[in-house]
Amino acid sequence: MGDLIEEWATQVAEAALSGTLPQRWAHTQGVAKRAVAVSQTLGQDATLLVAAATLHDVGYAPQLVVTGFHPLDGARFLRDEHGADERLVRLVANHSFALLEAEERGLREELASEFPLLEEPLLVDALVYCDMTTTPDGGRTTAEERVTEILGRYGDDSLVGRFIRRAAPEVFSSVERVEAALAAQPR
Repeated sequence: MGDLIEEWATQVAEAALSGTLPQRWAHTQGVAKRAVAVSQTLGQDATLLVAAATLHDVGYAPQLVVTGFHPLDGARFLRDEHGADERLVRLVANHSFALLEAEERGLREELASEFPLLEEPLLVDALVYCDMTTTPDGGRTTAEERVTEILGRYGDDSLVGRFIRRAAPEVFSSVERVEAALAAQPR
């Protein structure tokens, strides 16, 4: 079952992103690769993490843009067009502290009511870790370097800049928790 959802996620993400947004597709592949590397910390949720990592930015695809907020657009697409697993959809909708950005966009209530946060801290943290330790072109980075890169790309006073400055302490905490869980894994 696990291989099937990962294969499906890859097909959906590749179809949506590879042709129109090749750099976003490269980032997505890097995030998925990070998910495979950390999935041993999640037991039975390993495949769910990999699928969410693969689909987390699908809402950037031009043909899927409705609100202009990729976590919400992507989650709605996965739910409405694919009947995707509820936990998967909620992970995509809320990845990397999306509620904080939704607030900046005036969409917090819409996101929170339609796609409530999962009460599964390690799974949520693992997706943050994978996303926020992967560069835009799919390479590895630190969370600190990633936040700096996002600020440089969007600007301090942009909507995304305001969001990432607010989210940074939470991002760093998530990354630390996942690194601690990885360090505690038997070798």
